[in-house]
Amino acid sequence: MNQPATTEIQGESQSGSRRFSLRQRILLTLISWTAVLLIRLIGPTLKFEVVAEENVPADGYRYAPAGIYCFWHRCVIPGAWRFRNMQIAIMISRSFDGELISRIAGKLGFRPVRGSSSRGGAGALLAMREELDLGHPAVFTADGPRGPMYVAKPGPVLLAKKTGYKIVGFHIAVERAWILKSWDKMMIPKPFSRAVIYISSPLAVPADATGEQMESLHQEMQRRMDRCTAGAEKAVTTDQH
Repeated sequence: MNQPATTEIQGESQSGSRRFSLRQRILLTLISWTAVLLIRLIGPTLKFEVVAEENVPADGYRYAPAGIYCFWHRCVIPGAWRFRNMQIAIMISRSFDGELISRIAGKLGFRPVRGSSSRGGAGALLAMREELDLGHPAVFTADGPRGPMYVAKPGPVLLAKKTGYKIVGFHIAVERAWILKSWDKMMIPKPFSRAVIYISSPLAVPADATGEQMESLHQEMQRRMDRCTAGAEKAVTTDQH
């Protein structure tokens, strides 16, 4: 079985990564294992449904092919369960919170790419491109790492231009969840909840797109993410009986 890998952005090695205090290292270990246990306990009880727009496979990317995907930061926990063990590369910041998410993601079969599309952007995007070249899907938390909530960063559009892969946005809405008091209003699904994944149609970015066109495509990605959010939230509140 392939072991998840952690990719450092170009120009930064493990020895150059941020050093954490003993207390922080203990917290990272305890919290990451507790979170993974929680996800593995709650995850199997969730009832996932998929709502897809045109040109999306009937299985809703259950076996995600290489491509660029983006979703909101608050959906990390249900997303981590739904797309576990698929060798998906996900960009994660080098902050303390990012280190925590990276450890959780690695334990669930993801491939953390440490960096940010807004800070050290060129190196981080290069690392994601290398993951795509290896055949791994590339995923962004579109409003990460620090928000504002539901405001998409341009990273996926830049990577799509460089690689030719299309962008697929999605949102996960959960029927019942605990909501944390964080900038992203992080969701922890309650056991046996419905979870609806709304998936957008793919967005293509031409390799020769001008600066003006890139801005327009960035806005289009934002509109599609907004549509996914509204669609999933509406679907999850629809009476199924």
